[in-house]
Amino acid sequence: MEQEFELIAKTFMGLEPVLAKELTQLGANNVQIGRRMVSFTGNKEMMYRANFQLHTAIRILKPIRHFKAKSADDVYEEIKKIDWLDYLEPEKTFAVDAVVFSEEFRHSKFVSYKVKDAIVDQFREKTGKRPNISVANPDIRLNIHIAEDHCTLSLDSSGESLHRRGYRQESVEAPLNEVLAAGMILMSGWQGDTDFIDPMCGSGTILIEAALIARNMAPGLFRKEYAFEKWADFDADLFDEIYNDDSQEREFKYHIYGYDIDMKAVNTARMNVKAAGLSNTITIEQQDFKDFVQPKNKSIIITNPPYGERISTPDLLGTYKMIGERLKHQFLNNDAWILSYREECFEQIGLKPSIKIPLYNGSLECEFRKYQIFDGKLKDFRHEGGIVKTEDEKRQMAEKHRFKKNREFKQRLEEKEQNEEADIRTFTFHRHDLEHNDRKDRAIRKDRDDRNDNGKRFERKDGKERFDRKDSKGRFDRKDGKGRFDRNDGKGRFDRNDRKADKAVRKFEKSKRRFDDDDED
Repeated sequence: MEQEFELIAKTFMGLEPVLAKELTQLGANNVQIGRRMVSFTGNKEMMYRANFQLHTAIRILKPIRHFKAKSADDVYEEIKKIDWLDYLEPEKTFAVDAVVFSEEFRHSKFVSYKVKDAIVDQFREKTGKRPNISVANPDIRLNIHIAEDHCTLSLDSSGESLHRRGYRQESVEAPLNEVLAAGMILMSGWQGDTDFIDPMCGSGTILIEAALIARNMAPGLFRKEYAFEKWADFDADLFDEIYNDDSQEREFKYHIYGYDIDMKAVNTARMNVKAAGLSNTITIEQQDFKDFVQPKNKSIIITNPPYGERISTPDLLGTYKMIGERLKHQFLNNDAWILSYREECFEQIGLKPSIKIPLYNGSLECEFRKYQIFDGKLKDFRHEGGIVKTEDEKRQMAEKHRFKKNREFKQRLEEKEQNEEADIRTFTFHRHDLEHNDRKDRAIRKDRDDRNDNGKRFERKDGKERFDRKDSKGRFDRKDGKGRFDRNDGKGRFDRNDRKADKAVRKFEKSKRRFDDDDED
């Protein structure tokens, strides 16, 4: 039997237990949950299957060396101790990704450069030749993870993030990550034993992931390639056997329904469903949630409504009030799961959740809430044997507090998380006053109209400096039609509160005058 080796599956914060369960069911050994990762052991077949079959993994890493380092020179020396001819040929290309959580190493790119230098210098000394760097499509992709002075160097067996399934042809604004969608479905416990509904389906991600889970289809079916296919020890016959094995797929006796008020989203979702070959399993129609009626069959709803962050809506709180009303009157004796961000939105639903699970959508610390919809009073529901919280749900509710207490997410979000392509995506948002948003937007629109009346262009294109700054510190982005002031430096939004908003308005007016002077020159 082939010897087992250490492997690491990376995921989003909050999905670790779901991923661990997937790995256990897959047959992995020594499964242990970490922070945004699950470690396990397995052979080459297990590594291939993990990449091909896991729904909630972002990438699969194969560690090749653990060491301690207190300086960049230590990293360089430890990397040079590895015989790189075992992994790389001089004619091949490679790339290095670095993830750093350390006081000693402040810049992850500098760490990447030191790893690169050590590899290149060894090749020059041994062969007189050197491999080249290819960021876009390397033959070998390396990953170095540093937590204080503990370093792990790994081979990245996945390449492009595993959330990029390959079925998405087009997307709508702010599409839900595929790995997050699959994690939400698995968290709900749904395994294809009822109809499935997403009444605000967008580009159809939740629907497609639900179909894959219901039919037990591997999410890797649509991918063109994996990084391990370029490794020297790649076993093409073994991977072909895994890829073509459909013995575990199952029949789905129910149906999946998606609805959206936007016809463009409906067409996009239909296109993605067709690309995934799931048109017989999923039906998508144009319909406003306010027109939703009681389904004929037992069903579950899992949906991701707008939060008012990346997708704006004219009456955000009214939308959530309508959701609660529809569920209460037209979804009796079924369960609904809703992912959202704002507490004030959840309050408008007006229903008591049986469980609240913290979950990150990008950098937004959201909650995934379950609502049991029953007719009559809670007391009567319980008297008739209804269970509001299972023992497992009670345990998860208790784990929520430990999750909040121990997380170190926000202080590390900015630079360091950017090193992981398609990992936790880096937007920075904060809770703010919705009413003040409207006042701010009206002021900015008025200023825009004033500038247009004066015959001056809002955006400079003279090569000196554009009005919408791209320096990641603060930009005035008018693409949303309202003129939202969106800060990406992690310090705060234009509309965090009245005092800071007024300060930002003054700053904006000062900037406007500066550009007015430039125009006159």
